Amino acid sequence: MRFSRSADRAFGTEGTVDTFERQWREIRHGSLLEGFPEYVGHEGRAAEIRLYEVGVIPGLLQTPEYASVLAGSAVKRGAITPEQADERVSLVAERQARLVRTPPPLVFVVLDESCLRRPIGGPAVMEAQLARLVEFAELPNTVLHVAPFDMGERPSFRLPITVLTLPDRSLMSYAESSQRGHLERESTSVLPILTAYHQLQADAPSQAASVAMINQLRKGTP
Repeated sequence: MRFSRSADRAFGTEGTVDTFERQWREIRHGSLLEGFPEYVGHEGRAAEIRLYEVGVIPGLLQTPEYASVLAGSAVKRGAITPEQADERVSLVAERQARLVRTPPPLVFVVLDESCLRRPIGGPAVMEAQLARLVEFAELPNTVLHVAPFDMGERPSFRLPITVLTLPDRSLMSYAESSQRGHLERESTSVLPILTAYHQLQADAPSQAASVAMINQLRKGTP
């Protein structure tokens, strides 16, 4: 990593599509979806991160146990090897560690209710994961909302989306298909996504109400 970033500085390729850092990440994380290692590099430097997720807890908020269950499931399906599963779990920890810096990034998260309802790894794993969400919401640089099912058609997105604000205030969005991840850098394309994200936050219940919902689930209350 250090060498690849030095090479980018030396050759003036920092911030371009084909950086040495991106190539290094693609080689190291070959089992990941194409485009995702490049996204991770930008995520680690972002000043603001906005996430919307459906179905599963996003990596930045996963406990090690939750991440291990997901990776282990991919091994059972024959999608990846056990070594690649370990690599995925390690990457989750690395991504979370990069958030602990000075100053820390602002992290805004909206979770579809399905993220909370889908049982991953059994009651003990889910209890620890829900507790992690509550801890995340208590941090000074985070905001957490849950978009409940009864919002119906109102949520702005149907699929997961991430919007990054980089230190120079430029914007970038990231979304995935079944084949690869796609980074969008054109502000004319990213700004409407950012606007839709703000609308989603405004429509969703408050953080206090969202945390109350999570705690109700922890107690087994429907």
